Amino acid sequence: MRQNKHLAISPPVFLTSAGVLLALIAFVIIDTARASALFADALDGIVSSFGWLYVSAVAFYVAFAVWISLSRAGELRLGRDDEKPEFSTLSWFAMLFSAGMGIGLVFYGVAEPMMHYRSPPSVDGQSAEAARMALPITFFHWGIHAWGIYVLVALAIAFFAYRKGLPFALRSCFHPLLGERVHGWAGHSIDILAVVATLFGLATSLGLGAMQISAGLARLFGVHHGLSTQLIIIAVVTAVATLSLVTGIKGGIRRLSELNLGLATLLMLFVLFVGPTTFIIHSLVEGVGGYVEVIVTRTLRLGLFSAPEEKWTKAWTLFYWGWWIAWAPFVGMFIARISRGRRIREFVLGVLLVPTAVGVVWFSVFGGTALHLERTSGLIGDAVAADVSTALYVVLEQLPLAGVTSVLAALVVAVFFVTSSDSASFVVDMLASGGEPNPPAWQRVFWATGEGACAAVLLYAGGKKALTALQAASVSAGLPLCILLLAMAYCLAVGLRRELREAK
Repeated sequence: MRQNKHLAISPPVFLTSAGVLLALIAFVIIDTARASALFADALDGIVSSFGWLYVSAVAFYVAFAVWISLSRAGELRLGRDDEKPEFSTLSWFAMLFSAGMGIGLVFYGVAEPMMHYRSPPSVDGQSAEAARMALPITFFHWGIHAWGIYVLVALAIAFFAYRKGLPFALRSCFHPLLGERVHGWAGHSIDILAVVATLFGLATSLGLGAMQISAGLARLFGVHHGLSTQLIIIAVVTAVATLSLVTGIKGGIRRLSELNLGLATLLMLFVLFVGPTTFIIHSLVEGVGGYVEVIVTRTLRLGLFSAPEEKWTKAWTLFYWGWWIAWAPFVGMFIARISRGRRIREFVLGVLLVPTAVGVVWFSVFGGTALHLERTSGLIGDAVAADVSTALYVVLEQLPLAGVTSVLAALVVAVFFVTSSDSASFVVDMLASGGEPNPPAWQRVFWATGEGACAAVLLYAGGKKALTALQAASVSAGLPLCILLLAMAYCLAVGLRRELREAK
């Protein structure tokens, strides 16, 4: 595919992706109610008919990643055999964590364990057993299953780009199946699906994130919690993300990710040592034990013979699996971009285990503190039910220095949104550029500002209802991607086997 070095665009991917995005956003704006119902019905139909595929595929992704790390292929390097990692280990962890799900951990660190405590599967809500299950179930949704999906995509892209010299794009992962057709419409279609899924997810996250930050500012400083504040927040986040993008991965994105990891760690340590420390440590230990149990009992569970549990599984587990799969092209490409020079075994185990461990500790600290407060004084559950976006602030208000820590929490949320926005924009730009790893600065500005504008328009026209409609559309894209990822695993296995054979 020919590309002008000053205009690194793949026209079919760029134009088709932009057209699909604009058409869908126009539909959501013109008839929000109909769009919401249509996408919700589509999502419900997908999880009802293909739930078996989601749980089986996600289990396979994790097993496949572990198998590769333990095989002879684990010794291969993502790049030349003598190549060293481009980034330090700390910078690498900071960037993959910030891009992967950092903002989700901050926002749901209190809320999700509390929601599972009040409405768990299989047992009575607000019981001792519900409290015991709350953290392990949360770990289950945010742990190795999610990162197993990301490992597969990131490893496949990195292997075919860094060792086989193919374009840095999702299409390259299917070269063993498609051959040179990856450079034609078969490849274009794969990249278009990845771009659209990423754009839908990012526009949704920016809009919902603006509403969350607005709620925090209203609680802290009495700022008006309304549309005007939310639009200003989107504008500020977009501007900072654009500046970060222009300075590149080694400049803005890396530094913001390291700053964010440091601020989040500081906040977590404060809650650990000032909050109910003994209870937190106990909940961490027992939660890990429960997590091991849940992995065994829930990985392939659909709740087939219990209507309430089947409903819960659709609303939580299957939704999460579809959401993580929909985000996999973005997160996988970004992780691959920052992982050149690492051995496959180090890469797989690092991506699979380290973010999972950090998530387990984070949820234990914030979720454990919330459970302790709720069980002793009943202060948290109603606040979460009333407004999820204020849950973290309600917990911090029960501890010393609430004013200082609440401002720190708001800052962490804001910077996490910036790092999610700039890294996603960078990935979309690479996909729309046919695999160019360092697209021109003006294109980065185009995608960052365009995504911010989409989120603002959706928020202005339809509010949260429009955003959740787009979210349902994004999760629905997880079904074709789920099948593509299974084919990707086959192609990666073929490529690794050939590489090992050639190395003999």
